Amino acid sequence: MLSVVVPLAAAAAGLTYATAYESRAFTLREVTVPVLPPGSAPLRVLHLSDTHMTPGQHKKQKWLRGLADLQPDLVINTGDNLAHMDAVPSVLEAYGDLLDIPGAYVFGSNDYFEPHLKNPVRYLRGGTGTNGARLRTTPDLPFGELRSAFAERGWTDLTNRHAALEVAGHSLAFVGVDDPHLGYDVLDDVPADTTADLAIGVTHAPYLRVLDRWNSLGYPLIMAGHTHGGQLCLPFFGALVTNCDLDRKRAKGLHKHQVDGHDPSWLHVSAGLGTSPFTPVRFACRPEATLLTLTEIDSPGSSQ
Repeated sequence: MLSVVVPLAAAAAGLTYATAYESRAFTLREVTVPVLPPGSAPLRVLHLSDTHMTPGQHKKQKWLRGLADLQPDLVINTGDNLAHMDAVPSVLEAYGDLLDIPGAYVFGSNDYFEPHLKNPVRYLRGGTGTNGARLRTTPDLPFGELRSAFAERGWTDLTNRHAALEVAGHSLAFVGVDDPHLGYDVLDDVPADTTADLAIGVTHAPYLRVLDRWNSLGYPLIMAGHTHGGQLCLPFFGALVTNCDLDRKRAKGLHKHQVDGHDPSWLHVSAGLGTSPFTPVRFACRPEATLLTLTEIDSPGSSQ
């Protein structure tokens, strides 16, 4: 009998920890990325992703509001802001003063489609197709309201488009796509703007077709979310799945991406801040936002 009770008790304790503590243990990560031209002043970029907000998540909202104290130069939002029909006001209140800082964003599936209960076994099998939302052809979340609010506060929409911004004395060029996990991405063959101080690719889901294209077109920095860092990770093993075709070892954090002999791009994948309301668990993968300090190439102390 004891051989059954002990594993069950351990599993219950692990589930309680993952649900009651770790899923709310919001963490700020900091990394340095050497991508700016020699002689450039550092640029501080706050990467937000996968907030999956519901109106009652007051601790998350308070923590997010506090990120404005970091005084970043730029905010990049890689989507999945919503998890409830009535969450737009909560998202805007949570982002607060960050909306007055220059920002750029793309949407993810949970900006368009409300989360539904799904079989978690399918997720853990590591499939790389759509998550089922694509089967619903009409969005049911108020993404238009959120887009209008972001536009009113000056954030730049990168949904299948290019854009340029001047931020803290730096000229930045962007390319973005709509969510590749839904097959909404439209990729082009326009090379990165080499006249800008930095060209950045922004996507919700880090599918290889997107990363490969942007690396081949010369984008030094690519930013993504979607993976939740695996959400369920094991010590000494890492993420179980990425929910796309990106390898598990790059489910979160700063890595390099390179194809066909092109110069490598830096790839930053955020583990994100939330979960689906139907699976509110994280294990060995705390919810996070990341402050990236962009520095000149080969500057001392830069990340490798």
